[in-house]
Amino acid sequence: MTLLFNDPADFADEMTDGFAAAYTRFVHRVPGGVVRREGTATGEVALVVGGGSGHYPAFAGLVGSGLAHGAAMGDLFASPSAARVRSVAQAADGGAGVLFCYGNYAGDVLNFTEAQERLRADGVDVRTVLVTDDVSSAPAGSPERRRGIAGDLAVFKLAGAAAARGDSLDDVERLARRANDRTRTLGVAFSGCTLPGASAPLFRVPAGRMAVGMGIHGEPGISDDSLPTADELAALFVDRLLQELPDDVAAPAGGRVAVILNGLGSVKYEELFVVYREIARRLAAAGVTAVDPDVGEFCTSFDMAGASLTLTWLDDELEELWRAPADTPAYRKAPQALTRREHPPAGAAAAEPSAATPGPGSEASRAAASTACAVLDAVAAALDGAADELGRLDAVAGDGDHGIGMRRGSLAAAAAARAGHDRDLGCGAVLVVAGDAWADKGGGTSGALWGTALRAAGHRLGDGDAPTPGAMAAAVADALAAVRQQGGAAPGDKTLVDAFAPFAQELSRGVGGGSLAAAWRAAARTATAAADATADLLPRLGRARPHAERSLGTPDPGARSFAIAMTAAADRLTQLEETS
Repeated sequence: MTLLFNDPADFADEMTDGFAAAYTRFVHRVPGGVVRREGTATGEVALVVGGGSGHYPAFAGLVGSGLAHGAAMGDLFASPSAARVRSVAQAADGGAGVLFCYGNYAGDVLNFTEAQERLRADGVDVRTVLVTDDVSSAPAGSPERRRGIAGDLAVFKLAGAAAARGDSLDDVERLARRANDRTRTLGVAFSGCTLPGASAPLFRVPAGRMAVGMGIHGEPGISDDSLPTADELAALFVDRLLQELPDDVAAPAGGRVAVILNGLGSVKYEELFVVYREIARRLAAAGVTAVDPDVGEFCTSFDMAGASLTLTWLDDELEELWRAPADTPAYRKAPQALTRREHPPAGAAAAEPSAATPGPGSEASRAAASTACAVLDAVAAALDGAADELGRLDAVAGDGDHGIGMRRGSLAAAAAARAGHDRDLGCGAVLVVAGDAWADKGGGTSGALWGTALRAAGHRLGDGDAPTPGAMAAAVADALAAVRQQGGAAPGDKTLVDAFAPFAQELSRGVGGGSLAAAWRAAARTATAAADATADLLPRLGRARPHAERSLGTPDPGARSFAIAMTAAADRLTQLEETS
C-alpha cells in the first residue's frame, strides 16, 4: 500500500520534481517529463520513451547516456498527454530526428500519435516503434495486439545504444523493430497494487494463488494457478517463453538471449535471485546462453507483488548493442572490463591452508557416529516443524528469522553428518563437520552458537573410544562452556543459555544411572521448563534487548528451540535404546 503522499492528485508531478532534484547529474525537468541534463548531441537521434507514472524506473529512470534521451510522463497509470509528449520531444531533439518507443496501450498510442503528427507538421522527422512483448496478452499470430511490459527495457536499451553509436534514424528504427520482434515476456502477480489515496488494491489475487499473465496495471491474465515455489516459477517462465521463438530462430539450442528478470514492486531482489538461479540452469540445459542478464526492478507497478521474465533473442549486432555501456539513474552497463591481473596485489595476505581432512574413526566411534546422525536427523525434523512457531516468538522483540535460521542450520548439520558418516568418520569428527555446516547455513548468532556447541562436543569425544554416558555429559558441559565464552551470556540473560545450563547440569547428574536416554529425557524436561520460565525474564543480551519490555511474557526463542531440539534427541535416543 502506498503510504507517503500529499494530495493524491499531485503525486505524479511531485514525484517527478523529486526525481529530477535527486538526479540532477542525469536529467533536467521540462514540461511533461525529463530529458538528459547535457541534452542530445547535434546529429544524434533522440530516443523518447514514456507512459504513465507508477512504473519506476520505467520511464524516467532510463534517461541517460546510452539509453533514452527523454521520458514523457503521464499521471498514475495514465498516458502522458500529446502536449507533454511533444514538449519532451522538442526538448530532446538534436536535429537528427526522434524515435518514439513505448508500450502498446490505447491511451499511449493515441497521445504519442497525435504528438508525432504535430511534430511532423513542425518539420521534425518522428518515427514510432511500439513494444509488444507480453505473450499473455494476445496470440503469437497477433503481435500487434500485445501489450508492452518489462520488454520495454530491452527495446529501449538496444535503440538507445544504436543512437549513441551514431546510427541514422532509419537504422535506429530498424534495430528497435528487430529488437521488439525478438523480445518475449511473461509476467505473474501474487497481489494487486494500491494507488496513493486508494483504500483498496486495483485487483486481488486469492490467497495462495497466482495470476499468470497479469499486466502491469492489473489487466486480466490467462490463468489462475496455485502459488509456486521459486523453482516452479522459473520453470513456468522458461518453458513458456521457449515455446514461442522469433520467426528467424529455428531452435533454442545455440541461441543467445538478453535476460531480464523483473520485480513488479514487492518481490524483492533476494527472491528474484533465488528464481534466477533456476532460470539460468534451465536456459543452459536448453542450450541457450544468457548474455549480461539483468535481475531487479525495471518496470514496476507500485507495490504489486509479482515478477516477469523477458528474453530477447540476440544476433551479432543486437548483442553488441546490448553489451554497450549505459549510465542512467536506474540502469547502468559498464564498458567491457580490462583483463584482471592473475597475481595478487602487493601486500595481499596469502591464502590460509585448508584444514586437514580427518581420517576414519575407530569401529566403536563409527557406530556412535551412526547414533549421532540419527539424533541430528530427529533434531532437524523437530526444528523444521517448529520453524513457524519460533519465528513468531522471535518477531515479538526481534526480527522474526530465528525459525528459518534453525531450520536451515539443523538440516545442513544433519546432511553434513550423514556425509561424514559415509566417509567413515568417527563420532567426534561427525559432530565437528555438523557444527561447521550449522554455523555456515544457519547464520546469525544462533547459527554460530550451535556450530560452536557441536564442535566443542565433537572435540571432547574424539574418534577413538565409544562415548560413555559420562563422556557425553562431559561433552555437553564443554559445549555449554564454549557457547558461554563465545556469546558472553549467563543464566538470567534470556538466551538459550537459560535452557542449556540446567540441561547440562541435569544430564551430568542423571548419567550416573547408566542410561543415557533416560538421563537425556530428564534433562530435556528440565530444559523445557527453564525455556518456558524465560517468559518472565527481561533480555539483557541480543537483538531483543532494545525492546526488552515487549518481550516480557514471551519465552526466549533460542531457549525454546534448544528445548525442542533436546526433546527430539531424547525421543530418538529412547527409540534406539529400545530397539538395540
